[in-house]
Amino acid sequence: MTDAALSLTVLGADGSFPGPGGACSGYLVECAGTTVWLDAGSGSLANLQRHTQLAEVDAVVLSHGHPDHWSDLEGFYVACRYFYELSGIPVYAPKGLAGLTTGVRDDGAFVWHDIEEGRSESIGALRLAFSRTDHMIETYAVRFEGAGRVLGYSADTGARWELSALGQLDLALVEASFLSDKEDTVQHLSARQAGATARAANAPRLVITHIGPTIDKAAARAEAEAAFGGPVEVATVDTRYVA
Repeated sequence: MTDAALSLTVLGADGSFPGPGGACSGYLVECAGTTVWLDAGSGSLANLQRHTQLAEVDAVVLSHGHPDHWSDLEGFYVACRYFYELSGIPVYAPKGLAGLTTGVRDDGAFVWHDIEEGRSESIGALRLAFSRTDHMIETYAVRFEGAGRVLGYSADTGARWELSALGQLDLALVEASFLSDKEDTVQHLSARQAGATARAANAPRLVITHIGPTIDKAAARAEAEAAFGGPVEVATVDTRYVA
């Protein structure tokens, strides 16, 4: 796709494990010919190939080391190394994530870059900045700037991190793992909390994601909309959003 707009295509939106026919966290961020695969949860690699060629992926960004956000990197490595003969693909991830992989060799197919709080990176037409969230392990939310627009991705987080840490956004993609009855039991946001943090950040548009496969998505949307004060969309595989 050569569209100059900053856009996000959902490759997977299930939280923690993929539901029937679903896929875990994975998103395609595109802008002016730049293609970034954001999180690589199980099932997202297959869906990625419906929207772009693997050889066209300019970089991979992984928010943290929980497998539902990176496990398909293993298959991507095999495809790049043995089928497409690609090398030098940048992978941006928290320090140590490379050591979690079992089938990814240090042979030049990937070039790993550590991400950390406050760090910024440029990937083609995109400018990225990272903010550490409130999660069980080192996890980073990501701000994408491109074509004069801004997209913010919360990654996984508890309520002690706020979306406003990413600055003013045009489109917010925020995790909403559970309904409000599970608040404060784990370091994840409920749909209500997702709506509240997006409203506090003055985000004009909100898409909720990482919803557990057993959670009623209509109920999650209703909770998020009540807290956000406006319409909320539920991330759906193959849906493309323009920031």
